Amino acid sequence: MPWNIQDRRLTAQSAGFVLLSAFLAAPCAVPQIRDGGFLAGGQRTAPSLSKPVQAAAASSPAQAAPQYPLTAPQAPGSAPPILVSGPAQSALPQLTPEQLGDTLMARQRYQAAIEAYKRGPHDSADLWNKMGIAYQLMLNMDEAQRCYERSLKLEPKNANVLNNLGTVYDSEKQYPNAERMYHKAIKYDSKSALIYKNLGTNLLTQHKYKKGWENYKIALSLDADIFQRSTSPRVENPASVEDRGAMNYYMAKGCVRAGMNDRAIEYLRMALNEGFTNPKKIMADGEFAGLRGIPAFEELLTSQGTP
Repeated sequence: MPWNIQDRRLTAQSAGFVLLSAFLAAPCAVPQIRDGGFLAGGQRTAPSLSKPVQAAAASSPAQAAPQYPLTAPQAPGSAPPILVSGPAQSALPQLTPEQLGDTLMARQRYQAAIEAYKRGPHDSADLWNKMGIAYQLMLNMDEAQRCYERSLKLEPKNANVLNNLGTVYDSEKQYPNAERMYHKAIKYDSKSALIYKNLGTNLLTQHKYKKGWENYKIALSLDADIFQRSTSPRVENPASVEDRGAMNYYMAKGCVRAGMNDRAIEYLRMALNEGFTNPKKIMADGEFAGLRGIPAFEELLTSQGTP
């Protein structure tokens, strides 16, 4: 079913899964469905897979590309720095394999980033997580799962990696396994809005609407802006059109609570188009009372045959 650019963007934010990664993770103010889940990063988003991605400041004033820390102190026992030849050498003087991989990830050169990470220490849970994210963004779920599992062998209680592994299961429609991973992740990080959002999306996909909405509300209580963040890597949600309609409907509820009325109306438009709801049900839902009187909301209902 074709979507216009705006609808595609909104749907991705509503129904996707976010991955979390160390190089992606950052305490920034910052989610997903069609589109999938959120990854969490090393520190971890997109699945982040648990924390939002934040670009670092550019090394060169002439470059405004997404950035990652390129000059972090080298950890004891890590691989020696890599000299980058060519025009980029002045901007990226000496990089460890991990720093080079982070730089390549920022430039969406995922395969090259994987090769760089492979040259780093093999006992780093964070590196295995980053490799998993790179594979997942290339839609290689088998390798992504292998990397996440390797990371968890090194750090079994890493909430970010558990979240990311959950997004792999979601992508493969193994929803109960994904739910189990998200619950484990929350056990070790009960303050992650992104993980709660991923869990909520997963539950909605399983038609557990009440539980899904409860987790969305928890995510909102932890981060009022969770439904409008866009910096975390995301993976596609394989849910059906009907399921996406349900997710968009509950995303609309979350947006109303967060005061994002315009976005709530767009999510409702998609939920209506996907056949999940109808104007009568929307009018009867007290969560949308605050939208009454807004011209765009009234026009939406009128266009659906409601006088």
